[in-house]
Amino acid sequence: MAAPEPPQPEGSRPLSALLSGIAQAAFHGNAAVTDELLRGQLYPEAPPEEFRALRTKMGGLLQSIASADMDLNQLEAFLTAQTKKQGGITSDQAAVIAKFWKNHRTSIHESLINQSRWDNVLKNMNWRVDLKSQLRHIDQMNTPVAIVEMEVGKNGQSHPPCVVCLMAFLEVLTLLYDPAPLPPEVAGTLLEATLN
Repeated sequence: MAAPEPPQPEGSRPLSALLSGIAQAAFHGNAAVTDELLRGQLYPEAPPEEFRALRTKMGGLLQSIASADMDLNQLEAFLTAQTKKQGGITSDQAAVIAKFWKNHRTSIHESLINQSRWDNVLKNMNWRVDLKSQLRHIDQMNTPVAIVEMEVGKNGQSHPPCVVCLMAFLEVLTLLYDPAPLPPEVAGTLLEATLN
């Protein structure tokens, strides 16, 4: 059983809440979380420019961490470098950021993935190459046809598959289908034998 984590110092609670607010606004699309709301609720006595500097610094750090999807080792190295940098963060702030990222990494990563998807997604795709066989024009027999079946839909919704038939000549499908075409007289003989 893991040892319980020590309680956070009193000064770290507003910072943890600030990180949550930044994540809600930046990664989860919650427009109700504004800088004014965060300042009023978490740092009401801080001058606006001081709060803005803290908000910008924490937002930048969180954006860097999230865009790299840092694991705990990368995060530790990154935060250590930030504590040593002039104008960086304190070791207490680094500990709060590390704890926040440990608890929220998965939800932020999933939110970023969902934001980067198109509305419609390709859910399934099947394809095959068929040969056309027509009785009217013997020279068009054995012309390959690519049939592509795609199921496209929004996340959580299902739509019937869309079938797309692509007419293509043998030269276009050389990479997919490269047999020597049957001479018309052989193809005609085979077709007549099949019909009889």
